[in-house]
Amino acid sequence: MNNSKINRIKDLIFQYVGIICTFLGLIVLSILLFNIVKEGFLRIDWDFLTSLPSRKADKAGIFTAWIGSIWILVFTFLVSVPLGVSAGIYLEEYNSNSKLSSLLELNISNLAGVPSVIYGLLGLEIFVRGFSLGSSVLAGSFTLGLLILPIIIVATREALKAVPQSLRAASFALGATKWQTISYQVLPASFGGILTGVILAISRAVGETAPLIVVGALAYVPFTPQNPMDEFTVLPIQIFNWVSRPQAEFSVNAAAAIIILLLITFVMNGIAVYFRNRWQKKINW
Repeated sequence: MNNSKINRIKDLIFQYVGIICTFLGLIVLSILLFNIVKEGFLRIDWDFLTSLPSRKADKAGIFTAWIGSIWILVFTFLVSVPLGVSAGIYLEEYNSNSKLSSLLELNISNLAGVPSVIYGLLGLEIFVRGFSLGSSVLAGSFTLGLLILPIIIVATREALKAVPQSLRAASFALGATKWQTISYQVLPASFGGILTGVILAISRAVGETAPLIVVGALAYVPFTPQNPMDEFTVLPIQIFNWVSRPQAEFSVNAAAAIIILLLITFVMNGIAVYFRNRWQKKINW
């Protein structure tokens, strides 16, 4: 048996193993989602969305949790997106292939794989203690901003790489400067890919719990944040709080909150897919 046949057999084995693992994973995920929807769907109503946390399961709601999640997502977006997109543009368009640039690229790639709890410890030391922000919305947003920053940088670079070099050459041939070429040609052409990366990064921030617990987010907050320096809670922490209680009624509340969190994530991912498809069609044209 020659090497080509052996390689084909190996490829087929890996292919079938991958299909089987994917199929099993979908089955497990489907069972999990079915149980969650079955247990918590009937609990979702207007009172559940607008009620404050309570010691009584039938009166407890997620109002402070989803309001806190919105505060965190907005400020995380404002912190991470300008820095991430700017860093991606610099590394891809202005990178001089120096040792410093190579070191930055290596560290960014490594940071993307760092456990989220490490970012929580970093945020605790820098933002909570160093900048005296306490357990505030700003401290949580800055911490999550650091967490998703590598994802945005990598997504921005990949989107910029996908823009044909002929577009840049045509712009330079017409007398445009480098910045004019980037701002008027390259960025509009790569906007869909950058936006997709940003939304996927924000989607990850939606479900993060460990960094926020480390920086001091509370499990029980009977009020909504009124300014960025207020204390807060978010949906994942509220879910964790309810799951850890022994009463079965709180498990129903947790299942309902998980459904709301999944809906938020699915909507954001759907928006990402939509813009990615539009961007791909525009590039193909």
